[in-house]
Amino acid sequence: MKRKDFLKISAAGTASLAFPGLQCARAPQQADRPNIIVIMADDMGFSDAGCYGGEIDTPNIDRLADNGLRFTQFYNAARCCPTRACLMTGAYQHKVNMGRNGQTLGRNGLTIAEGLKEAGYNTSMLGKWHLSLTEPLDDKEKHQKWLNHQYTPDRPFSPIDSYPVNRGFDEHYGPIWGVVDYFDPYSLVEGEKPVKEVPDDYYITDELNDRAVETVKRLGKEDDPYFLYLAHCAPHWPLHALEEDIQKYKDRYKEGWDKLRQERYERQLEMGLFDKENTPLPPVQTRQTKAWDELSEEEKDYQASKMAVHAAMIDRMDQGIGRMIDALEETGQLNNTMIVFLSDNGASRETPKDWGPGFDRPSETRDGRKIHYQPDEIEDMGSQTSFAGIGPAWGSASNTPFRFWKMNEYEGGNHTPCIVHWPEGLDHEPGSYTEQVGHVMDFLPTFLELAETEYPEKYNGRELVSVDGKSLVPTLKGKQRKGYDQLYFEHVGGKALREGDWKVVQLNDNSPWRLYHLSEDRTETTDVSKQNPERFKRMIEDWKQWADQVGAS
Repeated sequence: MKRKDFLKISAAGTASLAFPGLQCARAPQQADRPNIIVIMADDMGFSDAGCYGGEIDTPNIDRLADNGLRFTQFYNAARCCPTRACLMTGAYQHKVNMGRNGQTLGRNGLTIAEGLKEAGYNTSMLGKWHLSLTEPLDDKEKHQKWLNHQYTPDRPFSPIDSYPVNRGFDEHYGPIWGVVDYFDPYSLVEGEKPVKEVPDDYYITDELNDRAVETVKRLGKEDDPYFLYLAHCAPHWPLHALEEDIQKYKDRYKEGWDKLRQERYERQLEMGLFDKENTPLPPVQTRQTKAWDELSEEEKDYQASKMAVHAAMIDRMDQGIGRMIDALEETGQLNNTMIVFLSDNGASRETPKDWGPGFDRPSETRDGRKIHYQPDEIEDMGSQTSFAGIGPAWGSASNTPFRFWKMNEYEGGNHTPCIVHWPEGLDHEPGSYTEQVGHVMDFLPTFLELAETEYPEKYNGRELVSVDGKSLVPTLKGKQRKGYDQLYFEHVGGKALREGDWKVVQLNDNSPWRLYHLSEDRTETTDVSKQNPERFKRMIEDWKQWADQVGAS
């Protein structure tokens, strides 16, 4: 059934209202071309935000959705580095040296910041970069001390010429690597310089949000428009949150992941995000975790405490996004600022206890306190000395209604919530949904079009790869754009090809290929390869040809 655009209906059945000040006057110095803000969450599940069915308190993300456009079929590349590479360059990650995590983004791709800077935009980045080579020291003991802030080698965290300030951003504050202690981050830089110490009351989510408020106020005074890329670390493991936020959720998840997934699904149906007929709800995937009913009361309390911290991390991120929206509104920038909110991949099944310290995981705090990868007490959960992850079952609930997780090319891994808020530019009723298929590669061509500039063949004398993404401007203007004939995916052995409403997918190298018809089965529950053998075979061959072309084989 085709769904018409309509206002979001809350779980209580009432229409959401526009927040005050939506029609605020534009600041007189602001250019006609829009400011652009991209807010990326890290490992946030599809259904975590309230506007996608979640129970976590996200009033500010929700108000962007209630007054903007929500996508119900938007894709990322299923993991941190690949998604960021696709977003930054508009190309498949394999073409720009990011077929696997931890490499340096190739110079054969133009970044959004480089393109917009050439078009006269001011460019600023706050948060996680993760597009530079992450290489450990040869001496394992010294490398561990480096992670612990107890040793400083005579080398930067990554090649400095790959840092954001050398890829088109005028300024950057945030971590270069991917995993951080939220209270004392590793690989934190300001521009090219390491940030050697942080205050005792430091929490990176607050710091990034506070700087975002300052940035929009400062850049809003300039004659030229700006691009701000706010790449939050939250809610990526380790589960680190402030106690006041954890307390809000300490009892919220004690009935378990099965009930949580069911309740989120029912809200999604009530909102109109999905139709029950073509979106069956698969059960929670627990992997090696016991079923909820098999847990002891102590185990249930322990598991519930993990999800409480996950929710607290998202809640704190949302609070700061609200302060930034208020700053835009107060300074008259809100109407002509495009704000995009999304996640880099689905929620993760990862549990750091399976690995312990090493590579990007500290063993001690700066002052020598031992870090526990299996927290000894529930009271430790969320603290600096606790490194935990929500695990597969909560990750499955976070990805409601989809299957699988981050790093998988099933919808639970590569499907993202995506909101666009732009009062002056959107030609949709506030709170509308669109089923048009999009991908993070689409942002570069979209932003260049809005900046009234074109993608060059060369940049600084270097030949550039072709752009694979497609502009979203027709979709934002209420039109049907010509989408992808075929959309490809690959990461660490997971593979997929979407063609229209058909999708072939392979979980990993040791799993069989399967075929799903998404218009009838959005949650990939029924393999129809035997009923469609010719299509099945041809789509697999098409994927293999693409993989050979981009080096994904």
